[in-house]
Amino acid sequence: MDPGRSAATRPGPAALARGAFRTARSGVGAAGARLRAAAGRPTRFAGAWPTREAALASLPEAARGGYDTEGVAEVSLAAMSRVAEWDYPVIFWLERLMRPGARLLDAGGHLGTKYIAFSRLLPLDEIEWTVTDVPAILAAARAAQAAGDLPGALRFVDGPEDAAGADILLASGLLQYLDVPLADYVSRMPAPPRHILLNKVATRDGPEVVTLERIGPARVPYRIRCRAAFEAEVAGMGYTVRDSWDIRALSHVIPTHPWLGQSQSRGYLLERD
Repeated sequence: MDPGRSAATRPGPAALARGAFRTARSGVGAAGARLRAAAGRPTRFAGAWPTREAALASLPEAARGGYDTEGVAEVSLAAMSRVAEWDYPVIFWLERLMRPGARLLDAGGHLGTKYIAFSRLLPLDEIEWTVTDVPAILAAARAAQAAGDLPGALRFVDGPEDAAGADILLASGLLQYLDVPLADYVSRMPAPPRHILLNKVATRDGPEVVTLERIGPARVPYRIRCRAAFEAEVAGMGYTVRDSWDIRALSHVIPTHPWLGQSQSRGYLLERD
């Protein structure tokens, strides 16, 4: 049995036929993934499991650090510090939600890359921008800030419980790596924020699937959430979806499991009722 294919993700005959047709039409599939691996070019995504725990269990114990791995912080740092096309809906809403003195928690904010990117377009000196991330990323961020390589206005904290009084929670590219439900993460904040801006949320029309993404030296669990279940979770938290948008450029097919179809990357503005 393919170790990356659980009973929950094995396709039936009809799904296999559809997958074969998609593979023949697009030229992307498990065979292509194996050829790239044999040529020393491993795929970005590989494997499919029903849970994050199952995905991690497929790795050697020493390789289960995920995003909290030394060396990950530097991967794509320059690109992440620039405005990308999918950032503009977030910028649009931040401009309308910000007020002088507002407090924003940038969850999974890396080295403050969104602050650096957005400061060219928004008056971020008028608000308090706080970043939290995993310990390895925070250690790199604090070292860079001490060396004068990051803006002094950025504030780095160990977790959401240290972000008192946050008016806005920004999570851009966090949810596919988050190891707990969004509701649990928000519950760790001293008080729920009025607004939540989510971007690059990987979703699909079907059960959640977890694949492994190669990021520099790490293999990181990447969650593709069931869209209906996720939006029900949001409603259960007491938030209303005020806006949402598709990010077609960030949709993915898992090369080793093309029959699972293409993910749908989405963004959301949530407002607390």
